[in-house]
Order: sequence, then C-alpha cells, then structure tokens
Amino acid sequence: MVSFIMMGLIMLSCNPKTDNKEENANVKKDIVKQEINTLTQQEIDEGWVLIFDGKTSNNFRGYNKDSFPEKGWVIENGTIQCLSSGKGEAGGGGDIIIDKKYKNFELSLEWKVSEGGNSGIFYLARETEGIPIWKSSPEMQILDNAKHPDAKLGKDGNRQAGALYDLIPAVPQNAKPAGEWNKINILVYNGTVVHTMNGENVVEYHLWTQDWKDMCANSKFKDWEDFINTAENGYIGLQDHGDNVWFRNIKIKEL
Repeated sequence: MVSFIMMGLIMLSCNPKTDNKEENANVKKDIVKQEINTLTQQEIDEGWVLIFDGKTSNNFRGYNKDSFPEKGWVIENGTIQCLSSGKGEAGGGGDIIIDKKYKNFELSLEWKVSEGGNSGIFYLARETEGIPIWKSSPEMQILDNAKHPDAKLGKDGNRQAGALYDLIPAVPQNAKPAGEWNKINILVYNGTVVHTMNGENVVEYHLWTQDWKDMCANSKFKDWEDFINTAENGYIGLQDHGDNVWFRNIKIKEL
C-alpha cells in the first residue's frame, strides 16, 4: 500500500502547476492581437509612422485637390472606405493620396474588396493637373480575382491582385477572396520595387533600367513618358475605381 501512495506522489510531482501556468501564458499571447491602426513599440523604434488613425482623414487628400473628397469616401469602423458608385470609374470621389512625397520607403497596409471589386495602390506618382494618377504611377492591383473581368484580361494574370498592373503577375497568386483582409507591403529602394502579399514576395522589378523600358515599350504604357520615366520621389495613392474597397493599418517607414 505504501508503495502505491509513493508512486502517486511522484506522478503528481512530475506535473507541477508551473507547467500549466506557462501553457496558459502562451495561449494568452496567441489570443492577444495588436489593435488595428496602432503601432507597437518595436515598430516605433524601427521608424514606422502611422498614416491612418482609424478615425480621421488626416494625412490624406484628393488627387489634385486641397482636401479630402466630400463624397465617395468615408471613414467608418476603423477603415478608409471607397464607396461603390454603381457606375464603375464614373462618379465617386476620385483617387486619394497621402499628402507627402516619398522616395525610398516600405508601405504596409491591409485591404479587402467587395465581390467583383477593383482598386489599386499607386506609388511614386506625379501630381499633374489634368492628367490622371495612373498615367504616371506604377500600381499594385487590388481585385476580386474570382468575379472581376480584369482577372482574365491582360497576360498571364498580370491584372490580378498583387500584380504590377498590366505588366508583371503576382507569383504566387495568394490573394484572399472578396470580403477577406489581405496584408501587403510595397518596398521601394533606389529603383528596386518589391510587392509582398500575405507574407510572400510576389513581384520584384527595377525601375529606370533597360528591362523596365523594354517592358513598358511592349505595353499600353509605351507612350506615357511620365510612367516610363517614373518619378524618383512621388505620392502614394488609393484608387477610386467605383467599387467598395476598404483600407486599414496604413503605415510607412522611410528608408
């Protein structure tokens, strides 16, 4: 009888309460997530700057405008939302830009799009009166690949989500379905550009090189000098393509 009691005491001693405490602490760490539209102390220390606070349109204005659009865009539920016009690119409030030029940077944000939706993220854009932003700016495509016709146009998927629009497809194509959040990063450094979507590098190219010029020469951009000679220092823009699209967690780090 004594031996059985001793064995029980030994088994209990091999499973101390401290193990359970450690397991519970790890579970809590997994459950706790960073609040949207905030920066961690590590991000602050690394030089990240929060562009969108989730409540106001501060840091944004309309392209070729002095203020944020009065229609077509809303700040709601911690997001900047472009509202559907029901008329495609006609109507709405137009594209918006961050009210500062950037040269070398890393942009991070999350987006989701409605069923059949289309939008984009512009960078190194010029702001020229009478000329739309897309005539001077490379664009990371935002799209519902399942339902929007653009997914089947272009070449080899170069109009699908994450692509350098109409030039380089996103490989792998890992965009999430309409209504789900996608996390992207766009890195620009001395002409090298990398698109990252949902944790994977999907596009890499190099501005102002002969390869870049040759690629543009064989595309619809061949006559757009401001696009071929992309600005070294330009604006970041969010596209109004007439569909519902949401953005949040917009932050940037200058390099």
